[in-house]
Amino acid sequence: MISSTTQKLKVEVRGHTALVTIDNPAANTWDEESLGGLSRLVDACTADKSIYAIVVTGNGEKFFSAGADLKLFADGNKGVAATMSVAFGTAFEKLANYRGVTIAAINGFAMGGGLECAMACDIRIADRQAVMALPEATVGLLPCGGGTQNLAWLVGEGWAKRMILCGERVDAETALRIGLIEEMVEKGAALGHALALAESAGKQSPPAVAACKDLIQRAREGNIASAYASERESFVKLFDTLDQTEGVRSFLEKRKPVWKNA
Repeated sequence: MISSTTQKLKVEVRGHTALVTIDNPAANTWDEESLGGLSRLVDACTADKSIYAIVVTGNGEKFFSAGADLKLFADGNKGVAATMSVAFGTAFEKLANYRGVTIAAINGFAMGGGLECAMACDIRIADRQAVMALPEATVGLLPCGGGTQNLAWLVGEGWAKRMILCGERVDAETALRIGLIEEMVEKGAALGHALALAESAGKQSPPAVAACKDLIQRAREGNIASAYASERESFVKLFDTLDQTEGVRSFLEKRKPVWKNA
């Protein structure tokens, strides 16, 4: 059974999807406790083979997440900075590398570490009123949860520099245009769309999804020849899984597949 180890994150299992809600009023900020809780939740979802997707959203109507609680850095303690940077990196890297599909339902402001959390997901769906930014340099900091790397990969160097170096905020319409999000929906609809997409992902073979996701993300390494070889190797390895046989047989037998995630 999937459960949260912190009150700052709520989790609900809906079918094969784990819905994770950031719940740290008033702005759903991240701290060491909630980041550790996210890491443990992703580990639990990885271990539970009945979970195929993770959807992340924020509690309330205003914030997905406003990022780090800046009170943690008010006294300039370098030790705290080191601890928090590791916590951010660990949590969001685990989310990015989760074997299944991850979807961010951005229901409001996604700022700093909040946007980094969303960018660690495979897909981002935002309510129309959502606003996104990486404003860390405004307060003498920088994005340490993958922001400088993931933003540039998603939107290109120019827009990444506008948002990080110039502190530019983008609304959902702009985010959609530049590729920061995949879909913009009406206010309050992001979560429903995200859950529906996660349910669709759940109809896919979990081992095939994991292999495909790994291959897609390898493209960031820039070695296309090596990726082509890995793609062929991964295709053959799927024949060691029960789901490969089930997938083909169910198609030929004109019935829905019953996945074992094995």
